Amino acid sequence: MTDPLTDLTARQLLAGYDKGDFTPVDATRAALERIEAVQPLVNAFTRVDADEALAQAEASAERWRRKEPQGRLDGVPVTVKDVLLQRGGPTLRGSKTVRTQGSWHEDAPSVARMRAHGAVFLGKTTTPEFGWKGVTDSPRHGVTRNPYDPARTSGGSSGGSAAAVALGAGPLSIGTDGGGSVRIPASFCGIFALKPTYGRVPMYPSSPFGTLAHAGPMTRDAADAALLLDVVSGEDWRDWSHLGPATGVRQSLAEGVKGLRIAYSPSFGGQVAVRPGVAAAVRRAVGSLADLGAYIEESDPDIADPVEAFHTLWFSGAARLVQHLGPEQREQLDPGLREICAIGARRSALDYLAAVDARMELGRRMGRFHVSYDLLVTPTLPITAFEAGVETPARSGHRRWTGWTPFTYPFNMTQQPAATVPCGVDESGLPVGVQLIGARHADALVLRAAHALYESGAARLPRPRLGG
Repeated sequence: MTDPLTDLTARQLLAGYDKGDFTPVDATRAALERIEAVQPLVNAFTRVDADEALAQAEASAERWRRKEPQGRLDGVPVTVKDVLLQRGGPTLRGSKTVRTQGSWHEDAPSVARMRAHGAVFLGKTTTPEFGWKGVTDSPRHGVTRNPYDPARTSGGSSGGSAAAVALGAGPLSIGTDGGGSVRIPASFCGIFALKPTYGRVPMYPSSPFGTLAHAGPMTRDAADAALLLDVVSGEDWRDWSHLGPATGVRQSLAEGVKGLRIAYSPSFGGQVAVRPGVAAAVRRAVGSLADLGAYIEESDPDIADPVEAFHTLWFSGAARLVQHLGPEQREQLDPGLREICAIGARRSALDYLAAVDARMELGRRMGRFHVSYDLLVTPTLPITAFEAGVETPARSGHRRWTGWTPFTYPFNMTQQPAATVPCGVDESGLPVGVQLIGARHADALVLRAAHALYESGAARLPRPRLGG
């Protein structure tokens, strides 16, 4: 074995268990040691239960000794964003207003699936309060930092999961994405993330942000994401909007991109100012897709920035989320969250329905666009990671996180699958992500194209500076 266990993908771990090269206990101990080393530097975890993780790993090791693995993730160390229920401990959601009392006996659907397939749970990862913004800092757990430069943000709202995966603290994590929340931190931290078609991964409890919010894999590469999606997708009666399982995703990875019609939109028709280092890295990734046989055409979707409609939907959801809190509890909230809740509370039902109308028109336009193109490619973000502990970059002129995430939140409104793939670094050595977007239900196609980039070497990055 030449690679440290913490550098291996989930698939490589499973192959090693099967051959007897190492055990789930070995992999879990290595992940826990990595957490102990990096947690003081990046603050990616809200809770780590080493004893429980090792007990799960011992049980898994015994199953592998008998050649009777429990499922497709048996013995793989995983992490869970701390907005998703995981039985045995509180889900604090980054908020001082959440009470720790209670039985905490229920798993979210995705967590229950991972448990049924034998995953080893290392701990819960950080999130901004209730996942409300695109960076990860919260009143309850403080600031989460970037593995490539701890002075900078990990992104958010699944920032703890992105940092954990990037640093070898478990190869798989499950996050949530209501406006970019798996793609933003994955891009900043140099890992892969997929926001599947809405409903592909059932959610319970339902998000206060409604049908904007998806759950999705955050992983080392696209093939691991396909493995995790295979596990966590499917039916769950607790989510009335579930779509059922993703079928044929892993089998289709090897089909590549030859012959696919791909639209490349570098700046949404000049609407977005993209930093030169980001634009260059994304352009190289698009060139790689062309080299692999895809037909590339520079083409912009016929859409205007839907930020006002998104804000109405997002801020109204936030207002509803805190509606039960009294004045003293509201004073404990992140000031930015408190501000958007006040705005959301002033939105009328007619405002909300107008935003729904705008959302449906956006979805119609993107549906028409995908008649001509199999995939749309954009930068994931127009910038790389900025200073930690703030919502927007200094001197950017942006008031809210949506100002610097114009490529992500539109596709929550349309519920399309969208992935981010690392495609290089900027002049400061910070990761850049390229975003691949498919029509609704085209999750397999998005993963195919992402996997092709990994297989070609276009998604290879230098190790994080804190990676050891």
